[in-house]
Amino acid sequence: MLSQAGSVLLVETVRKTGLDQAISAALAPWRKPRAVHDPGKILLDAALAVALGGDCLADIAMLRAEPAVFGPVASDPTVSRLIDTLATAGEKALTAIRTARSEVRRRVWELAGSRAPDTGGQVIVDLDGVLVVAHSDKQDAAPTWKKSYGHHPLRGFVDHGPGGTGEPVAALLRPGNAGSNTAADHITTARLALAQLPKRYRRGRQTLIRCDSAGIRCDSAGGTHEFVSWLARRGRWLSYSVGMVITETIHQHVLKIPESAWTPAVETGGEVRDGAWVAELTGDLLDGWPKGMRLIVRKERPHPGAQLRITDADGMRITCFATNTAGRPIAELELRHRLRARAEDRIRAARATGLRNLPLHDTAQNKVWLEIVQLALDLLAWMPMLALTGKARLWEPRRLRLRLFSAAAQLVTTGRRRILRLARHWPWTGEITAALARLSLLPKPG
Repeated sequence: MLSQAGSVLLVETVRKTGLDQAISAALAPWRKPRAVHDPGKILLDAALAVALGGDCLADIAMLRAEPAVFGPVASDPTVSRLIDTLATAGEKALTAIRTARSEVRRRVWELAGSRAPDTGGQVIVDLDGVLVVAHSDKQDAAPTWKKSYGHHPLRGFVDHGPGGTGEPVAALLRPGNAGSNTAADHITTARLALAQLPKRYRRGRQTLIRCDSAGIRCDSAGGTHEFVSWLARRGRWLSYSVGMVITETIHQHVLKIPESAWTPAVETGGEVRDGAWVAELTGDLLDGWPKGMRLIVRKERPHPGAQLRITDADGMRITCFATNTAGRPIAELELRHRLRARAEDRIRAARATGLRNLPLHDTAQNKVWLEIVQLALDLLAWMPMLALTGKARLWEPRRLRLRLFSAAAQLVTTGRRRILRLARHWPWTGEITAALARLSLLPKPG
């Protein structure tokens, strides 16, 4: 009898995408001559444990208990030694892991075909910060802006659109009080994200960078100006949709907008959004900003109980963002920017997949842990994209674990064949077998 038998979906995804080969090749320099366990296999086993709900290195024991599914799994001391070795190697090891992930991502998108995130000809990358609370003294942990204590990493996610979820492409570990140099941090995170994309999407208008003004609030308009200038720089030419801080100058211009200039905001289905309007700001307000930038404001009736800010006007909540997309209605651009909220779903999934806390003490070790989390989230995004359909592709990690991965099965060996017999009464056995059938049709790597 096997527990966690549904996790063969993740094991098969690793095999079909070639992730095991890529990670093993990337970490080959750190394999000792007489080592029994391959460093790449150890790191992937840790990622599989996190994908299945683990939140520390010791949770790899759940894989060790099922060698028929996961193969030989290293002992806890061996896993710890590898993490220390990679932490000592620093950026060299992190770059090797990220390069391998980038190569595999290109193959996954090719295998996904029409279900890949670049099907529409554009890739959307969302940048957002996440607070990770520390319950003990860890290196670089500090008080956060929410009065908690811990770290404040910046994350980047590729949006899969309404038919899917999203996959991680960047993670920058920062102290909890990070904020004095956030424009530089956003640029670093954007660089990491672009390096994860196929080469044709690393520059040009077909790649859209979205982020909210909250991420650059400490630098006010100066931080936003530096980040937008970097995105629009000659030779990079990226599309952007970046939230702006409502400065006093912007506030005064909003007050002067005539009522006839406001356009009703819209919802995803094209219907008018009740109590919300958008307008575009022009004139000397754009002096000094990159050429082609558009400044769009939205006013909306706040929800009951919400407290207005000093920059809100006439009882309306005012927000503002900048974009360089031309030739599209401002209501459509505002809706596109508002859909950046899908990044909050990705953050919730990351918290449920190893990012609830950072389990190690040193920052260098936790950077390696962050890459393990990235690998786990990659698998949880690639498996549904390649093998699931309909509403099942929208399932978040917790639901995948409950309905698919936790299924029990019986392993039967007869002759030279091994047969995995899933419990027939399990409500989602059909989803598992159909997903395995789709994965089996994919070509083998190499």
